Amino acid sequence: MNDKTVSNKKVSDKKDLLVELGTEELPPKALMRLSDAFASGIKAGLEKANLSFGEVKQYASPRRLAVIVNQLDITQSSKEVVRRGPALTAAFGDDGCPTPAAEGFARSCGVSVDALDRMETDKGSWLIFNSTETGLSAPELMPDIVENALNKLPIPKRMRWSDLSVEFVRPAHWLVMLFGEDVINADILNVKAGRETFGHRFHHPGALHIADAAAYAPLLQTEGHVIADFDIRRQAIRAQILEAAASVNGQAVVDTALLDEVTGMVEWPVAILGKFDAEFLTVPPEALISVMKGHQKYFPVIDSKGGLMPCFITIANIESSDPDQVRRGNERVIRPRLADAVFFWQKDAKHTLASRLDKLKDVVYQKQLGTLFDKSQRIAGLAMVIATKLGADKQLAERASILSKCDLLSEMVGEFPELQGVIGSYYAKQDGEPDEISIAINEHHMPRFAGDALPATATGQAVAIADKLDTLVGIFGIGQVPSGDKDPFGLRRSALGVLRIIIEKELDIDLPALIDEAIKSYQKNIKAKDLPDLEEQVYDFMMDRLRTYYIDRNIPADVFESVSVQRHRQPYDFDRRINAVAEFCKLPEAESLAAANKRISNIILKQADDNAASNIQSKIDSSLLEDNVERTLAGRVSRMEKEVKPLFEAKDYAQALQSLATLKEPVDSYFESVMVMADDINIRNNRLALINKIRNLFLQVADLSKLQG
Repeated sequence: MNDKTVSNKKVSDKKDLLVELGTEELPPKALMRLSDAFASGIKAGLEKANLSFGEVKQYASPRRLAVIVNQLDITQSSKEVVRRGPALTAAFGDDGCPTPAAEGFARSCGVSVDALDRMETDKGSWLIFNSTETGLSAPELMPDIVENALNKLPIPKRMRWSDLSVEFVRPAHWLVMLFGEDVINADILNVKAGRETFGHRFHHPGALHIADAAAYAPLLQTEGHVIADFDIRRQAIRAQILEAAASVNGQAVVDTALLDEVTGMVEWPVAILGKFDAEFLTVPPEALISVMKGHQKYFPVIDSKGGLMPCFITIANIESSDPDQVRRGNERVIRPRLADAVFFWQKDAKHTLASRLDKLKDVVYQKQLGTLFDKSQRIAGLAMVIATKLGADKQLAERASILSKCDLLSEMVGEFPELQGVIGSYYAKQDGEPDEISIAINEHHMPRFAGDALPATATGQAVAIADKLDTLVGIFGIGQVPSGDKDPFGLRRSALGVLRIIIEKELDIDLPALIDEAIKSYQKNIKAKDLPDLEEQVYDFMMDRLRTYYIDRNIPADVFESVSVQRHRQPYDFDRRINAVAEFCKLPEAESLAAANKRISNIILKQADDNAASNIQSKIDSSLLEDNVERTLAGRVSRMEKEVKPLFEAKDYAQALQSLATLKEPVDSYFESVMVMADDINIRNNRLALINKIRNLFLQVADLSKLQG
């Protein structure tokens, strides 16, 4: 038996829905992620329940997650349900009386056999039962929808509180669920739904009565001292920070991640400008900024020349009657932190970077791959090779590589790990090392994150590429390939970093050759005979990262495939080909020529086994060209070979494809009027040679047969 449901949609009244969950302070770094997931979960639940709705607005503050759904259906639409029963041949006997099958179907529908209808189709006739299923109301559906949305929030570790069995990221204290002006009857996370929310913990700790969804945000802001909208609160914080910095003729350094985190920590933001002793500015500004941002969540202030000023901006979560007291409290808190930075700086200054080199022998990089000293020696050897290819000073590259890890043993980096390289650069300069070396020590960590700056100096580029390739080859060599989200050695970041440096700095570097050089430096740790395909593994892994790199730049997957199928060795050359094909695809001739290349490839690859193309003759016999169309195309191809040769030699692939696009007309005419696979073997081979020349012209850039059109 089959059931068939026919939706009977109707225009129904609509109301606004408000859901707010009040909690203890939520994790500030995760607040927006939780808010987005909560809103998405409720939307998905409403869609699954076939309830239509308008705009969905989300709110998030340290003590609440809320969603307002405008114009939500009051009820689901009623449904016409058609249940199909047994075929008529099985439903009635020869005497016309109902069979047990018919009677059983009728009982399951709650009616007599006489009340059943019949359905005639091309495939036969059946008994059916028609009924109307009334939809559930939104208030009936919402408790499950909200509970499911909360259960699916991205919470790594849930907690319990009191003696309750429920779990959530933080203890829940109140729940608001309003549909129009009415409270939805629900009990979620052991909290009964009502219409009362709570304002700021200090400014308005008492309850606030919400009339309906539209009153929610204005009520919290005007009476509760809570800006519930995350985006509006963030904008307010940014504006206050900029205003505070301008009051001392400075500019605030507003880090986006820190701004989001601080926005997740306050409900009623108030910016306060504080100051510290100028004597602390003898320490590298990056260290002071790290103290302010990392430890205290303060925003630094710089002058018009970019120099750090002895000021900071903190965001209080209260509008104090005595803001000076709040300011003085923050100034007292930051002073010992800054004093620690001075102490570490002065202590480190007693020793040169080079004096720490031997101590790297006691620091294990990876137990199968040796110490940090071993790694620095491998990096030095590879960096010298790269520097030579770049026309840079290989001695400078060697020295920078050897010193590159020494700052890891400094007190400053021990306290502020995020300053690796930055502090090393300062110490190298202080030791009297050449500027190129001190700069390279910092640059070799670049890019540290997506979108970060790249090394500007040739020495920095050489050391950065060497360091990252050494990591890739070593970790792949011991079989610790990244899987899923696990990538403890940051191999994906290293691979993309190498590719970005080569491509965006326009370096003509043979990547597989460099991978082989890196493998050679691991001969004591990795036996080549055990991993004969190590170079291929690392290369393929890096090319997968390159695929993502181009997706982020809106390069279509088929464009990437058309170039990558040829396994080019130079990433910068690869990039030029990618961009050339992307531009070619915008031409009106592109689709036709891509189809022609696909047709040619199919014809050629059917001619023999694995070495199909090599079985085709290379020269065209003009005496075997039978008509004007063939002769015209052969002449154009011959001239085109000469025209594009200097373009290919100059690697001007974009202009080469522009020129090749002019072949569209003669190629189209050729395939419209000429049978390539002629009966005469000599004519056939001559025609195969001609179309193969066309294919080979395009293959000097990419395999256009991979384009989807």
